[in-house]
Amino acid sequence: MKLIDRYILKKFLGAFVFTVLIIVSVILVIDVTEKTEKFVKAGVSTPQVIGYYMDFIPWIANFITPLTTFIATVFITAQLAGRTEIIAILSSGVSFKRLLVPYAIGACLIASVSFVLTGWVIPNSNKSRLAFEIEHLKSKFYFNKTNIHLQVAPNTYLYMRSYNNQSDVGYNFTLEKVEGTRLLSKLTANRITWDQELDKWKLTSWKTMSVDGMIETIEEGKNMDTTLAIHPSEFENDYRNYDGMTIDELDDEIDKLTLRGASNVEVYRVEKYTRFTSPFAILILTFMGVIVSARKTRGGAGFQIALGFFLSFLFILFFIMSKTVAEAGGLDPLVGVWIPNILFGSISLLMYKYVPR
Repeated sequence: MKLIDRYILKKFLGAFVFTVLIIVSVILVIDVTEKTEKFVKAGVSTPQVIGYYMDFIPWIANFITPLTTFIATVFITAQLAGRTEIIAILSSGVSFKRLLVPYAIGACLIASVSFVLTGWVIPNSNKSRLAFEIEHLKSKFYFNKTNIHLQVAPNTYLYMRSYNNQSDVGYNFTLEKVEGTRLLSKLTANRITWDQELDKWKLTSWKTMSVDGMIETIEEGKNMDTTLAIHPSEFENDYRNYDGMTIDELDDEIDKLTLRGASNVEVYRVEKYTRFTSPFAILILTFMGVIVSARKTRGGAGFQIALGFFLSFLFILFFIMSKTVAEAGGLDPLVGVWIPNILFGSISLLMYKYVPR
């Protein structure tokens, strides 16, 4: 790595860290101001609040990484152009492509760290953050769905008329195992109750029927402890629980929801694909940021920085729109999360070809 590469890389990474600190500080002040009253009403202690924000800060800092990378790129490149440093570099025989190398190194470094954090590190800290929000900041959750139908395993189907997540009791329970169109067994109970100590379900007024060829066997009783392929946690508040899942856990959740025919599986697919596309967004926005701000203007760097903010706003707008459509099922999740990258990547290539530098 040449001296000029180290010089640009150091300024680029320094500007990135500075931008992250500034934006996160602003967000933090706004968030604390909005939630202070809720903290007081919930009787949350100061150490609990501090612990919550220790989890919140890494999450929000990583969430805005593509935006902060772009802003840092525009800021530092416009500064170099304003001091005619880029002109001097290009005049010395360095091509514009070669000038992009330190930016590419910095963007790859940021993207790699961000991918590891998003995929495996931050989801673990998000578990406690989300638990805190559900317990202290959200209204009490009541599971109000009725006539619950789930496929809990291959060829195994569960039905409940209703479920009370406050007492962990389900009513009019049925579990059927089928093979094709043939019923193999059927378990019914008037009520199922979760036993926390035994970590099992207690069936009340139960009845089982099993079919083996032409032989049908029926058993029944008042109470029975058993293990079922469901857990009370599945009926609790699922507010943004995908934020607390690693990529491996997302894969497992997607497989489970797909098996059960759940309607919200697209949300988890969008989240998974977003974590893979985010590093590419960092690279694309860095490339675009250099092109936007590499030209020296008489008015100084103000115009380039303003243009950078405008383009970052457009990127966020397109990302939110395509993500919302994909989550609603109107667009394939993989296509939906890639649209902003493809669009702005194409714009960057056009700008690279036609914008004078």
